Amino acid sequence: MEKIHADAGINLFLAEDSPLIRVRLAEMFDDDANVAIVGEAETAAAAIEGILRERPDVVVLDVQLVDGSGLEVLREIRRVDPDIVFIVFTGYPTPQYRKACMEMGAGYFLDKNTEFERVKQIVVELSAGSTGSNEV
Repeated sequence: MEKIHADAGINLFLAEDSPLIRVRLAEMFDDDANVAIVGEAETAAAAIEGILRERPDVVVLDVQLVDGSGLEVLREIRRVDPDIVFIVFTGYPTPQYRKACMEMGAGYFLDKNTEFERVKQIVVELSAGSTGSNEV
């Protein structure tokens, strides 16, 4: 995770199929000058294209996207840029998804239903240079 440096701020990309959840996530960072949302996508194709174009530090990635799986996004981006931190954020926190995401290099695996606020906590920790332990 050498890509993230303290005081440099965090460029964040949101890959989430629900517009309401994307808005809620974006609003979490409205008051944080150290976090810039550099892109959003609701489809796997748009997420891959946007992430490769913007090269964010952190991606909040839903497992279920409009046209496919967030796992496709994670697999594709990992091949090109292994330094991007992925926070998988899903309403389907099954052991199978957790295992697959861990094997593909996700940094964190969170349940939307119970860990919504944890997203901001992780991003703030990353912006402060504290990587902590992975929570996959």
